Amino acid sequence: MSRKKQRVLLGMSGGVDSSVAGYLLREQGYDVIGVTMKVWPQDCISRAEDKCCGPQAIADARGVAHSLGIPHYVVDEADQFERLVIDYFSSEYQAGRTPNPCVMCNEKLKFGNLWSKAAALGCDYIATGHYAIIEHSVVPQSRDDPGGADAPIKSGSAGITDPGYNYAVLRKGIDPRKDQSYFLFSLRQPQLRRALTPLGKMTKPQIREIAHSLGLKVADKIDSQEICFVPGNDYKAFLRSHLGENEFHRGEIYDVDGNFVAEHGGIELFTIGQRKGLPGGSLRPRYVVDLDPETNRVIIGDAENLVCDEFEIDRTNWIARDLPSEDVDLTVKIRYSHPGTPASVTPLENNRAHIHLHEPQRAVTPGQAAVIYDRDMVLGGGWICRQEALVPV
Repeated sequence: MSRKKQRVLLGMSGGVDSSVAGYLLREQGYDVIGVTMKVWPQDCISRAEDKCCGPQAIADARGVAHSLGIPHYVVDEADQFERLVIDYFSSEYQAGRTPNPCVMCNEKLKFGNLWSKAAALGCDYIATGHYAIIEHSVVPQSRDDPGGADAPIKSGSAGITDPGYNYAVLRKGIDPRKDQSYFLFSLRQPQLRRALTPLGKMTKPQIREIAHSLGLKVADKIDSQEICFVPGNDYKAFLRSHLGENEFHRGEIYDVDGNFVAEHGGIELFTIGQRKGLPGGSLRPRYVVDLDPETNRVIIGDAENLVCDEFEIDRTNWIARDLPSEDVDLTVKIRYSHPGTPASVTPLENNRAHIHLHEPQRAVTPGQAAVIYDRDMVLGGGWICRQEALVPV
C-alpha cells in the first residue's frame, strides 16, 4: 500500500516565482493546493490593482493554478493584514523608526495565520516562492532538552541523547542577487519545520526559463520592488491617507551642534540617512542622523555622523539550536540591501544582543532588522534599537 502524498499549501502571489514553485512541488510528488491572500484594504485597492494586494494578482494566480492542474482558493486576510502589518508600519514611523513590513507579513500572516487554513485543508507544509533554503533534519534529543514542536532553543550542546525530532536550518538562497533569507529571520522553529521554499537552490533566469517552457503567462512578469500596499513607493503619501495629517507628530529640526534649523510637519516624514527635502542651505550635504520620538526632534548632520560601529537589538529570535555563549565573530546584515559585514555578537538578557561591527557602517537604522549569519546559515537576529540622543534635550 503506497504512502499518502504529503499535502502542501502554496502561497501564490500571481508572480513567476510562486508559480514555478507550484510546478516544482507538484513534480516532487506533493499534493499542492494554491492559495492567494486578499490583503488589500478598501483605501488601497483602487491604487494598487497590479500589486500583490490587488485583484490582478488573484486573477494571475488562478490562471497559473488552472494551467498546473492544482486547486486554488482565495483567503480574505484584509482585517488581519490591516492590524498586523499596516498598523505596525504606521506606528513604527510614528515612533521614529523605519519599519520592515515584509518580515512582519511573513511571520504573522504567511507562516502564521495561514497555518490554520493549511491545517483545515489537511496540509503538512506551507510553501512560498522565497529565494531561501530551509533544510529539515532530525536532531538527537537529550534528556535535559525535551524538544517537541514548541521547545525553546538553548545555548550549549546536548547531553545523553534519545530519539530525535524534526529541526530546521535556514540558509541563504544560492542566487546572491535574489536571496531573501533576511526576510525570514523572525520565523521560529515550529514555523520553519513546516515550511518549504523550493526556489532556494535556483536562480532567477532558471525560474523564468521553466515558466517559459510551461507556457505560463506570468513568465515575463516584472518583479515588484515596492511595498505591496504603498503605491509608487511613496510611503509619505500613504501615511497621509492612512493616518491623516492630524496624527503626525510635528516638531523641530536641529543640527548635531544643537542649533535650531527649522520646524517640521511630522517625524513620520523622515528616515535615517535621508538627504532630500531638508530645509536650509549648507555648503556640505546634510543628512537625517537621528529621530527623537520623545521630543519629536529631527537631528541633521554630516555624512560622518551617520557612521557607527556598535548598537543593540531587541526582540531577538534565534533559529540556530546552539547559540554563542560569548562574543563570536559572525556576519550581520543591517538591512536587506546590505551585503553583510563582520561583527561580534553578544547575547544579552531580555531577548537583546549587542552588536559590534568590525568596520563602521553607515545609517544603522532603528526599526530595521539586523540578521546574523554564520557563513550562509541564518542564526537569527533582532530589531535595531535607537541609541542615546545625539543632541541633549
